[in-house]
Amino acid sequence: MRTRGFFLTLEGPEGSGKSSQARWLVQALHREGHPVVFVRDPGSTALGKRLRTVLLHAHLKELRPLAEALLFIAGRIQLVEERITPALRAGCLVVCDRFHDATVSYQGFGGELDVNWLDRLGRTAIGQVMPDLTFLLDVPVRIGLARVKGPKDRMERKALTFHQRVLHGYRQLARREPRRFVVLDATQPPALVRQQMLRTVWKRLRR
Repeated sequence: MRTRGFFLTLEGPEGSGKSSQARWLVQALHREGHPVVFVRDPGSTALGKRLRTVLLHAHLKELRPLAEALLFIAGRIQLVEERITPALRAGCLVVCDRFHDATVSYQGFGGELDVNWLDRLGRTAIGQVMPDLTFLLDVPVRIGLARVKGPKDRMERKALTFHQRVLHGYRQLARREPRRFVVLDATQPPALVRQQMLRTVWKRLRR
């Protein structure tokens, strides 16, 4: 059993399946006896839950990308201090549904903010607490959006060109940090993606 924590995140554009894959991975790790803490960003704190409602479900057409980014970062600061850092100190494996890379991709690349500035700001705000491993579930934009069922949230309702910039951003980030990112083809059957994730996690945990 590990004596120090391990921080794992799942990222991807809309319809990539990352949330369902994150929940499956948490259950699989639990079955193997690992102490696992599952969080989502935004969410998993009192502030995060309120911000999630505002950012994803409120009708705020006038909300500018920078204001949006700063709200996401504020919730992330609280999430790191309340949930992630204590869990890592306790030796837990933390699985997080979206994190810092989502803000860089969505509000930076998608919202056309200064990407490098936003990346530095976001990392500084969370005290450089960054994942040990990030899975990017890569799926073409049109395929991903076609998978979205039911009422769409604020992000899902954005223009196709926005989502194309987001996916481009994620791919750019993965190229910048190849040791942290593992890119998975999310057009594969979900079971194959799960196998690839689990093999990668076991390999990293044995290091």
